[in-house]
Amino acid sequence: MAGKRDETKPPVDFATVAAALAKSVYEGDIVNFRLLFAPFSPARQASTELFDMPKYQYILPDDQIASEPRYREALDKINQPEMRAFLQGELEANRPPQLPSDLLLMLADNAVRMGKYTSAAQAYESLRIRSRMQQMFLDHANSALDRGDMPAGVRGYIISTGLAYDYAAFPEPLPAIPDFQTRALLLHADYPDSPEASIAMADTGPLLGAAFEYLLSPDVAGALSERPESLRLEFLAELVRQQDPHWASFLERYEEASALAGQFGARLRASADSMSLADEIQRELGEDPRRIPVTLLGHTIEGGEWWQYLKELAYEHPAAALFVARQAVGDFEILVPRRRPDSPVARALGLTAGAGAVAGTH
Repeated sequence: MAGKRDETKPPVDFATVAAALAKSVYEGDIVNFRLLFAPFSPARQASTELFDMPKYQYILPDDQIASEPRYREALDKINQPEMRAFLQGELEANRPPQLPSDLLLMLADNAVRMGKYTSAAQAYESLRIRSRMQQMFLDHANSALDRGDMPAGVRGYIISTGLAYDYAAFPEPLPAIPDFQTRALLLHADYPDSPEASIAMADTGPLLGAAFEYLLSPDVAGALSERPESLRLEFLAELVRQQDPHWASFLERYEEASALAGQFGARLRASADSMSLADEIQRELGEDPRRIPVTLLGHTIEGGEWWQYLKELAYEHPAAALFVARQAVGDFEILVPRRRPDSPVARALGLTAGAGAVAGTH
């Protein structure tokens, strides 16, 4: 609650309040927007906090932001007489505030433009229009695909996925943030009975379906299921480009790891009957098979298990989890590259080299 007016505090300057609010709207920042209405906010006369305290400097716009058209648009809206009166009333009220819907909508739209989908989802949810906005972006995405605008179509699917909500979250519903680290572990929860049982070895249709459910969500991915295979392959390539700007660097490491796995060949086997298998390989080939996951990731995880490499790999390159597999080597497991050399999915994502990563690696 706001509490009683603090007579010792200098009167709060509404111009400063307006500037701070306009900055949060411009930046699509729901956290700072809500903070300004909190009981301890420097925008409240009853609070002992002041805007000129160093800890609140980040909440005020600098000269560059103050010159931006979208900031000026938000500031003009805040300074309209009716809006100003409403805001002052909410900041003075001794009760939880009613957030202004017009500003929330501007904030959410700006958050979408800036890729801050979690913030946008919370703002739209506060307005009770999140599901409608999610469907609207999905409809716009499908329209873009219909007219051949693949980048816009993929962007719309990413936005729609980003606006999802988890109503089972505790203690209150929260935006459903894509957790590729957990999803990757679920993809590889069971050790494959054979190399052909690996996710990367699936036929094109099932692999595309699994890729979209993993990289997007089951609900959103379902909207792609009736599209032609050629379009879905193009969509996946564009999706990976937009989600992972450093995919090309992973491809280089993947080819290096594939060549390394090819050297070991049939010596990589599922049986755990030889606790010294790694030492035997290293003695004969001068290499340790545990170098494979290190090469895939690009650095060593001290004492790392296969699942630790998988989690970090999925965090840095989400789509990478679709083209690796668990591999037993003696009494331990490693993560190895795996793909079908004839797979249109692998080809669409640049994984076009030979079968070195799969030959005899089970």
